[in-house]
Amino acid sequence: MVSSPVRTASKVTQVMEVIRHRVDRRLLTPGARIPSVRAMAGALIVSKSTVVEAYDRLAAEGLVEGRPGSGFYVAAPLAPLRLLSAEADTDPTADPLWTMRQSLRPAGTALRPGCGWLPDSWMPEDALRRALRSLARDGSGATLFEYGPPQGDETLRTLIARRMAEQGVDVAPEQVLLTDSGSHAIDLICRFLLESGDTVLVDDPCYFNFHTVLRAHRAKVIGVPYTPTGPDLTAFRTAVEAHRPRLYITNAALHNPTGATLSAAAAHRVLRIAESHDMVIVEDDIFGDFESEPAPRLAAFDGLDRVIRIGSFSKTLSAAVRCGHIAARNDWIADLTDLRLATGMASSPLSAALLVSVLTDGSYRRHVERLRVQLARRRGRVLDRLGRLGIEAWHVPTAGMFLWCRLPEGSDSAEVARRALADDVVLAPGNAFSVSGNAARFMRFNIAQMDDVRVDATLARVITS
Repeated sequence: MVSSPVRTASKVTQVMEVIRHRVDRRLLTPGARIPSVRAMAGALIVSKSTVVEAYDRLAAEGLVEGRPGSGFYVAAPLAPLRLLSAEADTDPTADPLWTMRQSLRPAGTALRPGCGWLPDSWMPEDALRRALRSLARDGSGATLFEYGPPQGDETLRTLIARRMAEQGVDVAPEQVLLTDSGSHAIDLICRFLLESGDTVLVDDPCYFNFHTVLRAHRAKVIGVPYTPTGPDLTAFRTAVEAHRPRLYITNAALHNPTGATLSAAAAHRVLRIAESHDMVIVEDDIFGDFESEPAPRLAAFDGLDRVIRIGSFSKTLSAAVRCGHIAARNDWIADLTDLRLATGMASSPLSAALLVSVLTDGSYRRHVERLRVQLARRRGRVLDRLGRLGIEAWHVPTAGMFLWCRLPEGSDSAEVARRALADDVVLAPGNAFSVSGNAARFMRFNIAQMDDVRVDATLARVITS
């Protein structure tokens, strides 16, 4: 039976859109060979003649070129970088940037159980004000007006090194570089280690800004399913062997968004696989201070050989005090310091001095201890409230602010998030965190941002409507 022209045209368009999507996402870069006619026909279950027509049309557009006896290759130069994903054109809630924009809107009356930070009322305002007054009164002109040293304030780097030693990470102050934030640290590392088209492994789900930073660096992102004790090790090994990634970016302690913690056994397996395939690991430890007892750290087991450790104080102290850090082997720190100078000069001496003040007067330690108690008390209550709405935790964390939850059968977290905006409630739908797009029934909740009873009322309305 001969297919109708409309149906044939639809299939040709389908093939063309697959190739365009891969080029737009930098999965196929200029000069890369696109799938053979036979392979594409088999993958999409269409005829080979349909694929040939689609490839011919793409060649006419200048997107691909045919090479006799060799196949078709990407011919067009890369289009200007577009951080918004292709899927966001039809479903913006699946894109990390949508969630970030909603969370960062001016506060007003919005409720933000989907955001990634603590309420202002939980932060050590008095300690910060005392430190600011002290700096204004006694600070030197260099602190108030000049650039900082290339690697950042030595006193703060020494304090960070000592704090890392408490987690079992042996590092010297010379191996620490101050950055503007944790995200800035990841961006510098990507600039340092990645070329356009390199493959990077991330957890699935993972912190959604990993996606956007890697998209900005035109990396090919591969997700590995995450479990309550770390990445699925079989899938992890398979992905490493198949894709030969340059980097693996993860949270070892209090994983974002799941709240899970890497086990020691899984950490050793991950490091062995990384070593056998010459892969670098970036360990984002931004939530480590929420732990009462330090969990296993990849950086501790590895000794900063192929693990780069990053962190910041944005979640525990203040997002306005922009100060993160990178800890890595000495030769990498030297090159990263040069890169930091070339792209943004040195870190803020004012932020560094402020941090040194609160870290050394005891106020930060007392503040973090209070946070742990507050979050522990809050966790059980929020779990009960969500349970009454039919929302179940995928894993119950031992610490931290996040719950990764499964919505009732038939619910779509993207649609739930859209409906909640009508009540000025900002939620974090699952697929914003998932490279594979397999988290449509999941949602991340911030237990510290769920005091207001309107959150429960909105969830009840939008889930059952």
